Amino acid sequence: MFIAMNRFKIVLNKEEDFENIWKNRETHLDNVSGFIEFHLVKGKSQETYTLYASHSTWDSREDFEAWTKSEAFRLAHKAGGQHSEIYLSHPEFEGFEVVI
Repeated sequence: MFIAMNRFKIVLNKEEDFENIWKNRETHLDNVSGFIEFHLVKGKSQETYTLYASHSTWDSREDFEAWTKSEAFRLAHKAGGQHSEIYLSHPEFEGFEVVI
């Protein structure tokens, strides 16, 4: 299995806006080969931001990488630059091979 995560630093008091964007977006993941599950998780708040991470689980790294090159990926991310005022910085990607 493969876990793909993006870490987001969200401007304080914009957390509800960020969560609503994710709750109301179309992910286009339902029929993607190798996709297992998705979660959006919320971490601690710091002085200037609240940390979030998107967490998706895949059968393999190859399945994840195929999705990043697909039309479903382009559709899911087409509005990506619209809400720049709520992000403190660009998302940080982290990918993990499941060992156990």
